[in-house]
Amino acid sequence: MRKAICYLVGAGPGDPLLMTVKGREHIGQADVIVYDYLCNPDFLAWAPPGAELIYAGKKCGAHVMPQEEINRLLVARTSAGMTVVRLKGGDPFLFGRGGEEAAALADAGCAFEVVPGVSSAISGAIYAGIPLTHSAQDAVLTIFTGHESLEKLKSSLDFSAIAKAPGTKVMLMGIKRLAFVTKELLAAGMDKDLPVALVRWATTLRQESLVGTLSDIAERAEKSGFKAPAIAVFGEVVRLRDKLSWFESLPLFGRTIAVARAREEAGDLVAGLVALGADAFDLPLIRIGPAPDMLAFHEAVAGSRAYDAIILGCRDAASAYLQAFFEISKDVRELGAARIVAIGQDTSETVRAFHLHPDIQLENGKAAAIIKAIEKETSIENLKLLLPRAEGPTGELADELARRGAIVDEISAYQIEPASTDFPGVRRLVERGADLVAFSGPSAAEQFHALNLPAIPGLRQASLCPNTSKTLERLGMPADIQARSVPDFLKAVVRFYARPASHPI
Repeated sequence: MRKAICYLVGAGPGDPLLMTVKGREHIGQADVIVYDYLCNPDFLAWAPPGAELIYAGKKCGAHVMPQEEINRLLVARTSAGMTVVRLKGGDPFLFGRGGEEAAALADAGCAFEVVPGVSSAISGAIYAGIPLTHSAQDAVLTIFTGHESLEKLKSSLDFSAIAKAPGTKVMLMGIKRLAFVTKELLAAGMDKDLPVALVRWATTLRQESLVGTLSDIAERAEKSGFKAPAIAVFGEVVRLRDKLSWFESLPLFGRTIAVARAREEAGDLVAGLVALGADAFDLPLIRIGPAPDMLAFHEAVAGSRAYDAIILGCRDAASAYLQAFFEISKDVRELGAARIVAIGQDTSETVRAFHLHPDIQLENGKAAAIIKAIEKETSIENLKLLLPRAEGPTGELADELARRGAIVDEISAYQIEPASTDFPGVRRLVERGADLVAFSGPSAAEQFHALNLPAIPGLRQASLCPNTSKTLERLGMPADIQARSVPDFLKAVVRFYARPASHPI
């Protein structure tokens, strides 16, 4: 039974990994989620199916929903017996008007709970390489807001007290009034040469930083078009940024990379790119469907012990075959004497994930290389081989093996289909552009090409396997980066952007 309660959840500064575990749990149990402009939209994917999602975003001068209406909404939904999550950027009680919302719930007799969030006042500086306190410099921290009307700003903020306070000062929500704020601080006696840093979209892969002094930071921001959402850090600790900047120094920071893959494939590649600082996102252009004839496929798998070798040409083939095998047999000994041939590092890793070790491992997927590797161990003539693969015409490898006297059974283990007719990632690619699109397999490359997208300036292509490289070449989109596995690709893309690159690596 769902609980009638409103959770005021701090969504943090934007990085999904900085959302608290407790906050994510509440999102996963919500009937209603009321979310703000600064909340990462990815958080909404954690909501249960059927949850009501209500946008109550507020930007300076543009309120979708007045605060009083938000208060009434929270009270109404909670009073109706629902579990409500009020998702607020940063921390609910730090200039987030969470106190007003909690008071409205309390006055109405509604149960509520506050889940603290990581504030951009702290995390923004940290991600810009600025420690807000330092034993040798600043031991006091002052946080204030600049997001008020001009009249209220003069009456509610004591700029003299702020200017005279020791240590670091952080201003939230005041970039539009930066010129006014710095003018008042200068008039109040603050040092004109005091270092100031602005950090925009802090902790996200869109983060930008701008450094100046109290006397020129507003002019610098105006000239560079530096806009909200951003924080401002005033203090000597800003000088440490040159040495301590870690996030913006990541090797792929500032690069936007799309990953064209199957919807079912794990996001380890995107996660690896993000860890290196890239703004990486998925293009799930294809989906891996079941074998078109599951009965025939399972019959072939059940008869595995009758074969001399099982040739697994890709990760998807390995996954489909081994998953079916263990569903049918439950015992690895049912493989009998059949040897496992794995082509490609990702395929070998998939085999090992099923607690098996490939008998033959190859990096080269060409028929000649595979035949040569098999002939090192035995004659191909009369060898009985099973080739689980994607649905489609007979492949070159099967034809060449049969020509040399092998008895080859190709079986469709899975089929590749377009993921859908609507690709949000593609729209993002077209609207915002990217530096690189990485293709996990030939089918993803073919589907991307079939979309016939408008030209995207500066877009490069990357391939994660030799067959994909061949497909890209055939499609007139030669790979600028070629790799054989996810770890290999991550190293290659770092090398590619670490130097001027005119040739594939």
